[in-house]
Amino acid sequence: MNRPRLFLVTPPVFEPADFAPKLKDALSGGDVACVLIYMPQASSKALQDTAELLVPIIQDGAAAALIYGDTQVAGRTGSDGAHVETSLEDIKLAVESLQPERIVGAGGTKLKHEDMEIAETGVDYLFFGKLDLDEREEAHPKTIDRAQWWAELFETPCVALAGNTIASIDATAATGADFVALKDAVWTHGEGPSAAVAAANAILENHPFADVD
Repeated sequence: MNRPRLFLVTPPVFEPADFAPKLKDALSGGDVACVLIYMPQASSKALQDTAELLVPIIQDGAAAALIYGDTQVAGRTGSDGAHVETSLEDIKLAVESLQPERIVGAGGTKLKHEDMEIAETGVDYLFFGKLDLDEREEAHPKTIDRAQWWAELFETPCVALAGNTIASIDATAATGADFVALKDAVWTHGEGPSAAVAAANAILENHPFADVD
């Protein structure tokens, strides 16, 4: 599929049993590349219990299931990989322990030279956008600028975090990012997660990548 793909991020706090139907609904709405189980304040046990419930749902929906911040839980729950933001050393360790069987993504950087250092570790993607910030209607201007800079110059795939509206996907995808990440825009959509994913994919279809010979 020669255009950006969706990268969904769960809410930071949720009741797993209540969230599971929303997740199934989202995955029924169209193409989703990845779902990041993002529970930054959860204990390792709570994260593992949640992952054991959600990872099969994500994988049954033909998406990759990623675990935020805990490579051990990623390994124990049969997930497809982990997302690490703590330090460059932690990212290197994750790459060593999980690849090539599993995906390793990273983000949370502030400076461009940090992005380049992380890419040199061999991560599978670099994430632009702060997961812990309150979402606005549009993507943060720094996210747009960094994603556009990266997409033009580097081979490592990148993910750009859009805002909390489906419409914000348009400007985010225009950066050339390989993936566009959504959080509340999906889970709080007035017509439900499935409709949100369908609408998001319709916008992404308008952003084809240039063919490379």
